[in-house]
Amino acid sequence: MDAFIKDLISVSDTTIQILDKDLGTEQYVPLDLSKNNVELYNLNITEPTVCQDYIDKVLDYEKGSVAFGGYLEERNLYNDKESFTSSTAPVRNIHLGIDFWCQAHTKVMVPIDGIVHSFKFNNVPGDYGPTIVLQHSLNNHIFYTLYGHLSLSSLDNLKLGKAFYMGEVLGVLGTPDINVNYAPHLHFQIIRDMEGYMGDYPGVCSKNKLEHYKGNCPDPNLLLKF
Repeated sequence: MDAFIKDLISVSDTTIQILDKDLGTEQYVPLDLSKNNVELYNLNITEPTVCQDYIDKVLDYEKGSVAFGGYLEERNLYNDKESFTSSTAPVRNIHLGIDFWCQAHTKVMVPIDGIVHSFKFNNVPGDYGPTIVLQHSLNNHIFYTLYGHLSLSSLDNLKLGKAFYMGEVLGVLGTPDINVNYAPHLHFQIIRDMEGYMGDYPGVCSKNKLEHYKGNCPDPNLLLKF
């Protein structure tokens, strides 16, 4: 285990809230959206309403308010999106962050002190919609966190270098029409090297690039501890 991973783990011994603090950790339940989930075999999960209905079913059964998961999950969720399934490039279907699925307009909380690195409305179908990237310094390690599928209002009054502190509200979740045709959720990703990206970074990769992205995007749960 390298020094950065050790330091990331040491940030907190307990769960760090990433959504509205009124949503207690007991309201978070695991969600499997992998292509191996037999419950999804006959569902067109690429349709936001179908995806939302399945999530609601899981939440109702588990008596929860937030469904989460997805790190390194191989999914069929992107099958209808040309930028993920182009015939001229390897299929991208391995998810590199954790998704938190819950109601639109839910508050997103900052899990660790940082400053605004960049932000952007990524409005290409299948993308993040409104996106914020924060930069962090942790024991001489510089790294980044990405927050995708926010509301447009979350980008208001932002500027590069603006400081946000742990537990502060960063923004709120967007609706499907704004977050580019997904059921409402937060995509949260840790990135060691932004590789020149601004307000954006790949959140899904192909199998042939998995080792690179797995190294550059460690498991967000090392920090959050859900």
